[in-house]
Amino acid sequence: MAVKKTYRAYCLDLDGTVYRGTEAVEEAAGFVQRLQQQGIEPFFVTNNASMTQQQLKDKMAAFGINAKKERIMSSAIAAAKYIKRWYPERTVYMIGSDGLEQALQQEGLERVEKDAGIMLMGIDRNITYDKLAAACLEIRKGAVFLSTNQDLAFPSEKGFLPGNGAFTTLVAASTDVNPVYIGKPEIHMLEAIQHESGFGKSDMVMIGDNYDTDIQAGIRFGIDTIHVNTGVSRMETVLEKEQPPSFAIENLGFWEV
Repeated sequence: MAVKKTYRAYCLDLDGTVYRGTEAVEEAAGFVQRLQQQGIEPFFVTNNASMTQQQLKDKMAAFGINAKKERIMSSAIAAAKYIKRWYPERTVYMIGSDGLEQALQQEGLERVEKDAGIMLMGIDRNITYDKLAAACLEIRKGAVFLSTNQDLAFPSEKGFLPGNGAFTTLVAASTDVNPVYIGKPEIHMLEAIQHESGFGKSDMVMIGDNYDTDIQAGIRFGIDTIHVNTGVSRMETVLEKEQPPSFAIENLGFWEV
């Protein structure tokens, strides 16, 4: 049975909701196309800090989704916007990949190798002891500690690999300083969308497959949520939660636009 409620800002998770790795998720492309036919450009909200907006746009294009680059909100982009908004004059020591580097450039933030005002961690597949040591030293000198997300592991064709949260935990344990995390389940990405677009919370909905990240982010931010049964969290488990999502559907084909 189709479900219908109209929003102005549909915020879609990516992995598990729009695609699974290199495979499309059933009905996701059709859902986005139906929104666009109604003149609604969705937002795409992902904890992935390694890929640039263009790389994410190209990946979605391979699944038949024409995403607007400016509507892609990664934890890297949200981190850069967070720094620009709250610490505009501070320099940044960064551990991360292309996505994080480009996000900082887009916001006009200055990167330094020492004496930074911000120590920002994102996933870095070329991580070294020296980088981790430098991060710890910057924090001990007083740098504000930020991290793109707290994902301890992420799936690959080889199995689950260490995520950014695992390396962040190492630095936090060494320095005895806990970071501000930007990615879901924290609210910063949704807050950035609202801040820049001017939508009211009643206009927004968060859609995702993972209760502990996607749905929790929406609940914490105070907006409606839609759980899709296409990824991490099983619908029967989600419906038993003390704070269930606003809606739970099998896939995005069950949502009428």
